[in-house]
Amino acid sequence: MNIYEMNLLNMVAAQPYMNQRSLAKDSGYSLGIVNRSLKTLTDEGYLDEDRRLTGKAKKCLNDSKPRRAVILAAGVGMRMVPINMESPKALLEVKGERLIERMIRHLHEVSVTDISVVVGFMKEKFEYLIDEFGVDLIVNPDYAKKNNLHSLALVSGRLENSYIIPCDVWCEQNPFREYEMYSWYMVTDEMSYASDVRINRKQELAKISKTAEGNRMIGISYIDRQDAGKLCERLQELDRLGNEELFWEDAAYVEDKLMFSARVIPAGQAVEINTFEQLREMDGESRHLKSDAIRVVADALHVPEDEIVDIEVLKKGMTNRSFSFVCRGKKYIMRIPGEGTEQLINRKQEAKVYQVIAGKGLCDDPVYINAENGYKLTAFLDGVRVCDADDPEDLKKCMTMLRSFHDMKLSVGHTFDIFGQMEFYETLWNGKPSVYDDYLTTKRHVLSLKPFIEANAKPFVLTHIDANQDNFLFFDKGNETGLQLMDWEYAGMQDPDVDLAMFCIYSMYNRKQVDRLIDIYYEGACDEVTRTKIYCYIAVCGLLWSNWCEYKSVLGVEFGEYSLRQYRFAKEYYKIVEERVHA
Repeated sequence: MNIYEMNLLNMVAAQPYMNQRSLAKDSGYSLGIVNRSLKTLTDEGYLDEDRRLTGKAKKCLNDSKPRRAVILAAGVGMRMVPINMESPKALLEVKGERLIERMIRHLHEVSVTDISVVVGFMKEKFEYLIDEFGVDLIVNPDYAKKNNLHSLALVSGRLENSYIIPCDVWCEQNPFREYEMYSWYMVTDEMSYASDVRINRKQELAKISKTAEGNRMIGISYIDRQDAGKLCERLQELDRLGNEELFWEDAAYVEDKLMFSARVIPAGQAVEINTFEQLREMDGESRHLKSDAIRVVADALHVPEDEIVDIEVLKKGMTNRSFSFVCRGKKYIMRIPGEGTEQLINRKQEAKVYQVIAGKGLCDDPVYINAENGYKLTAFLDGVRVCDADDPEDLKKCMTMLRSFHDMKLSVGHTFDIFGQMEFYETLWNGKPSVYDDYLTTKRHVLSLKPFIEANAKPFVLTHIDANQDNFLFFDKGNETGLQLMDWEYAGMQDPDVDLAMFCIYSMYNRKQVDRLIDIYYEGACDEVTRTKIYCYIAVCGLLWSNWCEYKSVLGVEFGEYSLRQYRFAKEYYKIVEERVHA
């Protein structure tokens, strides 16, 4: 059977009394294709002379009956900011019904009750589905760093005669059927530059270039017994090789086409809800639109919430999530504190720092800052780029600014206690030992540097602490380039030389680069005692941020090479200081 014949046989099974014209109307096929297909189905023994199903057709349909479903719901859904701070997108309420619950009810309507839900982000919020719908929850512990290819690989043994369903799709009508004659992948008849595929004359989904339009991809799929084995093999192979950024569809390509046929539906019949604004467009009354962050923005700018538009997630930082938006023609950034931030940052102290530096030209004064929860609203800077830590001209400008800030000798009522914070981060490991076998030795070495530091420390002034290259922002300022120092969360009273050490370890400098930075800041006039003290700070701050990374790891947030390099700074610069002091 070809695809036309299989679809028509499926339709006859669902509504056995449809005539040719009704079949043509509902299928979208021409009357000629319907008549030819019905004749072939009759000649091959699938239909009798009265267009009724034969025993052969019933066996064929039963063999292709959907048996199970997999719902992919592990991801963070970063584009759904700020809602994703409060709820996984699978549990978003649209028109009074949660997305995942609506999808499960659709499956039950066609007798599919063997349902696996792959979860990760906020996995506990899905637990109720076990009791209410009898689903099986499969936890993907790597959801934060791996795309959904890994999620599907975890359940690759459950794909035979199975639906694969993204968790963020709302369907106007039930997309599932009692019988499925072949594997398919759902797209709409709407064209989109965001798509990777386009339907060809054979009803195949051919891969297209990134600059071409394709059929909008919905992502709901059906995998029959024959294709399940091939897909399973590809999923496991790609997952074994890493491929953390791949989607499961990447495993389904054979050369330049998906291994499944296209199932085309009208635009609007199924909608993927990826952003706050898409949800607002679908259901302006959804309770999930009542976001605390959006309310704060509206109150701060004295506007109704529907004037907050063009919401876009920004790159996730080490500590925070942020999103940009436009309001009345002006662009802003809203910062939302990230996982575990309440343990790391004193927001009242941060707010005090912003009061002290206000009007000093160091950064844009916040439009709004909340000293309790850390929400911060600032104007968006155009033409922004961060400091290039390998560009001598950038370094000169940034160090000149940093030195001018230190020379202001600003003061706040709190100190950033490096050694105290190091111990504090260690207490947040939930009683676990360090991941480094020689941690206690390294820590003892680092603590032994404290007397030298205290004997040679400069008078404390307000110090940025987080003075890394990414926080020095060059931006368009009329006909010239402006420079600002951002993110003052950790700022407090400290030896200003700490900022030099922090810049070096964030930039993951080697010793030659460290000395170059010191010489730029001190304009070639740094004495050897001060240089040695900065080396001490590099060792101490390396262990400080290594401990910080170990805490974030407990929360499931990993920083790869950065965390390892911080620990290496602690060990290597202790040795350098030892050699210099005892030379």
